[in-house]
Amino acid sequence: MLNLIWLALLLSGVLVAIFTGKLDAVGQGGLNAAKSAVMDLALPLVGVMALWLGLMRLAEKSGLIQRLGGLIRPVMLRLFPDVPSDHPAIGAMMMNISANMLGVSNAATPLGLKAMTELNRLNSKPGVATNAMCTFLAINTASIQLIPATAINLLAINGSKNPSAIVGSTLLSTGFATICAIITVKLLERLGPFRWENQPTTVNTEANPAQSSSEEEPPETASNQPPEKKGPSWAPWALLILLLIFAAAFVSKAFPYLFLFGAAPLPSNLLSGIILALKALSPIAVPLVLTFFPLYAFGRGVPIYSEFIEGAKEGFQTALRIIPYLVAMLVAIAVFRESGALDFLKLLLSPIFGILQIPNEMLPMVLMRPLSGSGSLAVLSDMIKQFGPDSLLTYTAATIYGSAETTFYVIAVYFGSVGITRIRHAIFAGLLADLAGAVAAVFVCRLLFG
Repeated sequence: MLNLIWLALLLSGVLVAIFTGKLDAVGQGGLNAAKSAVMDLALPLVGVMALWLGLMRLAEKSGLIQRLGGLIRPVMLRLFPDVPSDHPAIGAMMMNISANMLGVSNAATPLGLKAMTELNRLNSKPGVATNAMCTFLAINTASIQLIPATAINLLAINGSKNPSAIVGSTLLSTGFATICAIITVKLLERLGPFRWENQPTTVNTEANPAQSSSEEEPPETASNQPPEKKGPSWAPWALLILLLIFAAAFVSKAFPYLFLFGAAPLPSNLLSGIILALKALSPIAVPLVLTFFPLYAFGRGVPIYSEFIEGAKEGFQTALRIIPYLVAMLVAIAVFRESGALDFLKLLLSPIFGILQIPNEMLPMVLMRPLSGSGSLAVLSDMIKQFGPDSLLTYTAATIYGSAETTFYVIAVYFGSVGITRIRHAIFAGLLADLAGAVAAVFVCRLLFG
């Protein structure tokens, strides 16, 4: 499937460019995309990957991942029945979903790649996406967003009177998209061509580093964890003090009217109060993890520095592994976009979008969002300038931007990191989730702002 999608993007882009006379633009766009895949995406990701996978290593060695995974065991068992409840993949997926919900995208991607690596340890057919992988990707594509930070900041910069108004519409839209994504991926995995039993047992791919490393070093589960060690006696007290400090910081930001004695006004309604609390939580999340994980691991007797370094090495290797997949996908998307094929597709799909009651002005955003994050951000910026920062169309476009992930980027990065070439039904579930989020955004925004 991925072979056909990649070939279709390249061929259709070049053929359209021949008729539109944009061969020069296509060539330059492809070269720029190849450079951007390495210089703007992969290399900056190296440092972030090293940091977060180093922290994840500490969480695994200390047993924290297993404890966190136990908190949502009933939900995860239903979503991922093929993954043992005490497997490290459960905790990694949970933290990735949490980071996405809080809008901490720089943490969500490394955590997602770690989850994919752990899921691949359970893969009996190298190169083929498992049911759990497809489900995880669908949830990532339509992850519930509590704070669409980028869209809110863009509206605020352009003078919106109420930039946080899209928090409610985005939450409702992403909730609907996530439900559709889960239902779709669970239905498709039962269809004949996509059934796991019908997938080939071997795939002609290069040796998968993630799979090889999993054979050398089996994941730590409850059955094979080393005996629990004890750290200094003062560590639990230090951990408690740390949590109290962060709790105080959160409460002071989330409920300022309780401490400033009238200097801070009360929220006008319940939604405003929730938004204020979520805004207070987002900046605290990363510093809390940066300090809580090492201190918790230290209290469990884990050699935190050496283990962090080992995890960071894995981050560096993972970032390098995804470069070819990023280059291949981003070049194909650039060729498709620069040739004018995207405009032709917009014209072709406009009757279908009309049936779904998606305004014509939304078509560029709906079609661009799964293909390019920077491209969809440019579309949103243009719509703000064209229609104003507080118009219904702008709020709808901002909600669509915050209600979906760049599906093709997620597929290239997540599956590329573990050498998956047979993606089965993952692309269909992801794109249907994108469409569901867009349709929901249109109706919700009409209801809230129309």
